[in-house]
Amino acid sequence: MWKTVLRRILLMIPQLFILSVLIFILAKFMPGDALTGSIGPNTDASVIEQLRRDSGWYDPWHVQYGRWITNAFKGDFGISTQYKQPVTRVIGSRAINTFNLSLFALILMYIIALPLGIFSGKYQGSKFDKGVVLYNFISYAMPSFVLYLFAILFFGYTLKWFPTMGSVDSSLNPGTLSYVLSKFYHLIMPASCIAILSTTGTIQYLRNEIIDAKTEDYVKTARSKGVPMNKVYTHHIFRNSLLPIAAFFGFQITGLLGGSIIAESIFNYPGMGNLFIDSIVTRDFPTVNALIMLFGLLNLLGSLLSDIIMSIVDPRIRIE
Repeated sequence: MWKTVLRRILLMIPQLFILSVLIFILAKFMPGDALTGSIGPNTDASVIEQLRRDSGWYDPWHVQYGRWITNAFKGDFGISTQYKQPVTRVIGSRAINTFNLSLFALILMYIIALPLGIFSGKYQGSKFDKGVVLYNFISYAMPSFVLYLFAILFFGYTLKWFPTMGSVDSSLNPGTLSYVLSKFYHLIMPASCIAILSTTGTIQYLRNEIIDAKTEDYVKTARSKGVPMNKVYTHHIFRNSLLPIAAFFGFQITGLLGGSIIAESIFNYPGMGNLFIDSIVTRDFPTVNALIMLFGLLNLLGSLLSDIIMSIVDPRIRIE
């Protein structure tokens, strides 16, 4: 299996290369240029022209791309025109917040989805199952921004239970217990909203798999041998029904790590998703290009991670 993993990792190199070319070409079609975010309305035209020449703006596109991708492989994605800092430093500070939000949202999602999916499939047709189906329908049909805005209005402004923006109370000193608790307190509302909207697929897959598994021959055989139904569920139905969930686990991890763009923007949470929107608005091309490359890498790693998890969970499956 490890040889296959190594081959998949090597295959990522040309995939990331193609992605980098597309990113660079599309960036050229965006309005403005790399200096848009660093010059003011009163900047003299001659100064702008000189800055463009110094930055190599008039070089052929393949020369500019070669210079950019060479520096990128060295870990240098340029200087953010918005924050006047290296792009890697800007993204790194936001990546920690996104990681915390994603991890908390993922834990909450499985805490909600697994029990609902399991018991809904086990007690198909019951009032509990109908309630889960209704919950699933509402969470799937509801636009994400509606839930986010409702949470801010009701839990933030009306009840004043949770803060409505930011990732920590800026008046606290880093490293203290109050600082850590404040960061956790700021995570609760956005992470809960993301988790609620992310449960739909997991609940539906798990419910359908359990319902289908109850009619399989191996279940009938176990029942004919006198195996108690609870043990059939525990040792056969639940274990096999979790395979599709395991298949999507890698994508869910890396997808959340990429940052929930809408959630971070509405909650004004300083993560990578919020940074991505701000960078597009301010024409911060170095940061935009670096973030898209990072999101692409995370998707490729998610696919590989899902295959590895599947091969571990189900010994019958081997990635070749």
